[in-house]
Amino acid sequence: MKKKLLGWGGAGMLLLVLSLVISLSMGSARLPISDVWLILLHHIPVLGDWVHPTWPDSSEQIVLKVRFPRIMLGILVGAALSLAGAGYQGVLRNPLADPYTLGVASGASVGAAFLILFGLQFALFGQWTVPMVAFVTGLVSLWIVFRLANFNGKFQLETIILSGVVVSAFLGAIVSFMVSMSNRVVNEILFWLMGSLALRGWKFTGVVLPYLILGFIVLVMYSRSLNLFALGERQAAHLGVPVERTKKIILIFSTLLTAAAVSVSGVIGFVGLITPHLVRLLVGPDYRLIIPLSMIAGGIYVLWADTIARMALSPTEIPLGVVTAFLGAPFFAYLLSKHKKTLRG
Repeated sequence: MKKKLLGWGGAGMLLLVLSLVISLSMGSARLPISDVWLILLHHIPVLGDWVHPTWPDSSEQIVLKVRFPRIMLGILVGAALSLAGAGYQGVLRNPLADPYTLGVASGASVGAAFLILFGLQFALFGQWTVPMVAFVTGLVSLWIVFRLANFNGKFQLETIILSGVVVSAFLGAIVSFMVSMSNRVVNEILFWLMGSLALRGWKFTGVVLPYLILGFIVLVMYSRSLNLFALGERQAAHLGVPVERTKKIILIFSTLLTAAAVSVSGVIGFVGLITPHLVRLLVGPDYRLIIPLSMIAGGIYVLWADTIARMALSPTEIPLGVVTAFLGAPFFAYLLSKHKKTLRG
C-alpha cells in the first residue's frame, strides 16, 4: 500500500506542479514558461540566491499577485470538495454521492443570496461577510438534515440522502424566489451561484486551508473504518467500528470542508463526484489511498477547470461552475447508467 501511495502520490504531485506552472503562464498576458519557473524559484529560500532576475517587473507582479493567489485558491477548493466527496461516498456507500448530497451548497447559497439581495455584502465583516454567512448557513442546513434523518439516535443512509434532497430542494426554491425578487443585483447573485475564483486574493486561501488540513487529518484517521464500511454497517460494527459515531464525524467534517470551499468560491458542482470516483477506478477501493489521492486530483481538476474558464472566451470569463458542470454532467450520466446496470445485474 505504501509503495502504491508513494508512486501515485508522487506522480500526482508532479502533475500538480507542472499544471500550476503552465496555468501561471496562461492568460491575457502570455508569459514564457521559463520565466514563470525562474520567478517561482527566485522566491524560494536558498534556491533563489542562484537565480538572477532577467524578466520584466510586470511579469513578476502578474505571476505573484494576480494569478498565483487565484490558482492556489482553486487548488485548495478542489482539494476540499474532493476530500468531502470521498468522505460522503465512503460513509454513504454510494458512488453517486457528492458534497451537495446533504444540501450544504444550497444552504450556503441562501445566506449569500440574502446578503446580496439586501445589499449587505460588506455589512458585518467587510469582504468576509458573504463567506462567513454562507459558511454558517451551510452548517445550519446540515443540522436540519440531521434532525430530519434522526430516528432514535440513529441515521439510516436512505433517510439521510432523502432528507438532503428535500432540504436542498426547499432551499433551492428560496434562492430562486430571491433571484426573482432582485432586479438590480440578479446578475451578482447568479454569478455567485455559478461559482468563480475571480478577484480572490491570498486572504481567501486562509479561509479554506485550516479546514482542509483538519478535514484531511480526520478522514485519514478514519480511512480504515471507511474500508470496513464497504462490508456493511453490521459487519463493521462486529469488527469494532462505532458505526453511528463514525458516520456523524465523517459527515460533519465532510460538510465543514464543503462549507469552507463554497463560502469563498460559490457553488462549484461535480468536483466531489468525479475525482474520488476516478481515483477509485485507478487505485482500487482502499480509502487509505483514495483520500490523499482525491485531494491531489481535486486540486488538479479545479485548477484546469478555472484555467479553461479564464481562457476559453478571453477576455470574457466563464463562471467556474459552468465549466465543471459541462465536464461533470456527462460523467455523472455515465456513472448513473453504470449504476443502473449493476442494479439490474
